[in-house]
Amino acid sequence: MNGKKKQEVITFKVDEMLGKAMEGIPNRSEFIRSAILVALKSTCPLCRGTGILTPEQQKHWQIFAQSHTVKKCDDCHSFHLVCTAEVK
Repeated sequence: MNGKKKQEVITFKVDEMLGKAMEGIPNRSEFIRSAILVALKSTCPLCRGTGILTPEQQKHWQIFAQSHTVKKCDDCHSFHLVCTAEVK
């Protein structure tokens, strides 16, 4: 084995405006890879970025929500999960 990772080529179309906006980027492939990785790291682990939970996921969420709430941080104003289960 040569130790190189197998790469897959993925292509996609962009509209004229996006194409023009990317004209000055020296390495568009690297820019796109980095942007995708950043987006994937910010994606909801449950819905995987769709914004919708499946019926099965909703059942799991309902169980989870019995001992957790969504609260807004007083400092940064971001929403986050808080465990409300009693510590024994």
